[in-house]
Amino acid sequence: MLRKVKYSYFISTVSVFAALTIVCDSILESPLPSSGVWLSWIFLIEPINGILLSPYASFLATFIGAMIGHSIRFRGFEEFIFTIGAPFGALITSLLVRRKWKKAFIYYTLLLGAYFLTPVSWKLPLWGMWDVYLAFFCLLLVILIINLKSSSWSLKFPHYILVLALSTFIGLEADVLFRIFIFVPCQMYWIYYGFTEETLYSIWAVGAVETPIKAGISTLITLILVPSIIKAIGKSISQFED
Repeated sequence: MLRKVKYSYFISTVSVFAALTIVCDSILESPLPSSGVWLSWIFLIEPINGILLSPYASFLATFIGAMIGHSIRFRGFEEFIFTIGAPFGALITSLLVRRKWKKAFIYYTLLLGAYFLTPVSWKLPLWGMWDVYLAFFCLLLVILIINLKSSSWSLKFPHYILVLALSTFIGLEADVLFRIFIFVPCQMYWIYYGFTEETLYSIWAVGAVETPIKAGISTLITLILVPSIIKAIGKSISQFED
């Protein structure tokens, strides 16, 4: 009986957040012109999914929402591949909030390694991905704080601001990093789009401005909304660490 209750709770929770993700991904347009990183408002909901749901549930809810959202507002078959970055972003945020940093570190290391081992990346400007490098540095900082067993990495007041901000930013950039992995190491830029190295350079230049702005907007909204959401449902924010 208890197992059925837990299963029903899991299904209903995932369904609710998947529905919210569908709304953000299919109905609302991105507030800024896009070069192809985020074509919708999904970057606003994915960190919230990660914080409020377990790693598995956040990935599943975001994945379902993104797939249905992309089906409702069709943007091309390739976008179904790129948008898988969103559930990975929610997953990384969820892991970090709960002090589970090892999988996040492996994820960043493997995808960044694949990028730098791709010859065309050597011709692209390093500053074009400065926000991803900053996120990796923030991840190392989070790992240090967690391994020091510091109370600073806790969702208890007043430390929750630090936890929410860093977890959100690192998760969003994990989403971006997945899209870069598909675009460059997996060769989507020329296999599907036929882009030249000069075109890639232009895309990197635009992304260096656009992506951090959107990540900053999402982080700010997360800091405003999440404590209020948790308060509204009558739980202490520290309960979401487990």
